[in-house]
Amino acid sequence: MTFPTKSLSLILAAALIGGCASTQPNADGTQQDEYDKTKKGALIGAAVGAIGGLLLGGKNKGQGALIGAAVGAAAGGGIGYAMDQQAKDVAKSLNTTVSQSDVGADNIIVTQHETFVKVTFKSAMMFPTNSDTPTSTALTKIDQLTTALKKYPSSIVQVVGHTDPRGSYDYNLQLSERRARTVATAMVNQGLPNAVYARGCSFDKPLVPNNSEANMAQNRRVEIFLYQTQENVVDQCL
Repeated sequence: MTFPTKSLSLILAAALIGGCASTQPNADGTQQDEYDKTKKGALIGAAVGAIGGLLLGGKNKGQGALIGAAVGAAAGGGIGYAMDQQAKDVAKSLNTTVSQSDVGADNIIVTQHETFVKVTFKSAMMFPTNSDTPTSTALTKIDQLTTALKKYPSSIVQVVGHTDPRGSYDYNLQLSERRARTVATAMVNQGLPNAVYARGCSFDKPLVPNNSEANMAQNRRVEIFLYQTQENVVDQCL
């Protein structure tokens, strides 16, 4: 299955829409594309669209691929831009910025990944030891996050609880589930219209090795994943 080289060039051009976006410096002084996720989404969308166009293009498969690529690039780029903007809005609402790492000393960390935006709340800020009753600070932060997410009613929200390995697996599983449900319920009760799911992982998914008090504090957390489409939702405990 082939089509003219000229059509292929046009497909690649469509996939690279936005390639002249402005850049901003990284923390190490290197340059980072401001709309990198948008362009990456456009590339993926263009590739998928081109394949679809080839399959559905009838007699003129080259033209079908070109049209499919253009539509796919627009859709993929739109998703990338939405994720960029959502990450920035969420971080701003929580008085922080979008981080490059899920691990850090801050009580709240917002990161952007390929298929989701993640908000990490450290358990020390959120709950007293062995409790699923949120602190006053936690309730304030949940309210701030909920307010920001109301701008994105189609986003799918997945709340996941994690513990350190002290105590039995079953006890920690129940504690992590209760904490996740508490946060999810608080968001719904504050009027969040989105689909919201809660899940507990016990101590199955540590961010760092549980070999020190500092590391165990990193692993005690509630994570909130924000997905653009149902197809991207995965079980974060696996």
